[in-house]
Amino acid sequence: MSYNIVVDSCGELTPEMKSDPRIVSAPLTLEVGGETFIDDETFQQKVFLEKVAASPECPKSSCPSPKVYFDYFSTGEDHHYAVTLSAELSGSYNSAMLGRSMAMEDDSDKKIYVFNSRSASIGQTLIAKKIMECEEAGMEFEKIIEAVEAYISSQNTYFVLENLETLRKNGRLSNFKAFFASALKIKPICGATPEGQIYQLDQARGINKALVKMVDYIVEKAVDSERRTLAITHCNCPERAQMVLEAIKERIKVKDSFVLDTAGVSTMYASDGGIIVVL
Repeated sequence: MSYNIVVDSCGELTPEMKSDPRIVSAPLTLEVGGETFIDDETFQQKVFLEKVAASPECPKSSCPSPKVYFDYFSTGEDHHYAVTLSAELSGSYNSAMLGRSMAMEDDSDKKIYVFNSRSASIGQTLIAKKIMECEEAGMEFEKIIEAVEAYISSQNTYFVLENLETLRKNGRLSNFKAFFASALKIKPICGATPEGQIYQLDQARGINKALVKMVDYIVEKAVDSERRTLAITHCNCPERAQMVLEAIKERIKVKDSFVLDTAGVSTMYASDGGIIVVL
């Protein structure tokens, strides 16, 4: 069976995924300081971070249109999938669902499924890899949906950010009870709820202590880690990401692991120095 997977651009693609014609990225659009950035291969993280630092305004993002998803769902494969960032954080899921409805109107027998990642960034990457694994195993469409939804429910997403301003200004911190004073260098350790909302797990004074606490949470929560892939994405801090990777792998066994740079949307929210971990 032939298939394709469209991942909105909040989900980073590995080099292997980028070279696989069955995997495509639906770019979101970013705006900061009156400038527009397309979150595709033209995105320059360094330039974008400089623009954000220089702008008094908060950067914003716009999700792909339903037509973008419709076009990906109309390319003739037997199975079509989309993986979007959490529906609690973006309109990308609803846009993909509208694109699916449009495609199904043209052909009601089409097999199309939209996965709400209930995560973001590297979490979406892992979901796309799980779809590929199921397809390569020759599973039936409905069984793939079942298996991947179960995988999504078992995923755990964690992150530590240097700067919460973009999340705060964009209204993504509604579940936070604490006020983080930058003067005190208090850093939150955050996670995703089962529904895909952001919540605070803990906090620590200073980024390194926060990272240590995050690793503790990851290790404590890990179940069947030897059968799972550990994935980390970072915004402009490769050494920090490697340190977190090694700290986790010293304490638990994993099937596989990899580290990627944040793409545009994840760069916007993680900000300079942010680390996102999914297991």
